[in-house]
Amino acid sequence: MTPVEIVVEVVGWAGAVLILLAYLLLSAGKLTGQSIVYQAMNVVGAAGFTVNGWWHGAIPSAALNVIWMLIGAIALWRIVDRRKKAGDPVS
Repeated sequence: MTPVEIVVEVVGWAGAVLILLAYLLLSAGKLTGQSIVYQAMNVVGAAGFTVNGWWHGAIPSAALNVIWMLIGAIALWRIVDRRKKAGDPVS
């Protein structure tokens, strides 16, 4: 395996772990769908899956994860925007 192939695999597995961990924390009630952490984990995880899927030629998987990433990014933007308007801390 080349160094690039190893990076692509690590990025893909890291993405998988992030998405699964986000779902686990959501299901356990530790995070909510309106959590910046939850949405950020989904965005970064989907980005990792996108890279891995594209590299391996799994276009349906890559496309699904681009959409997943966009949904998360829009939700994240709305959460941050809403908190700024309310004067709440963004962290």
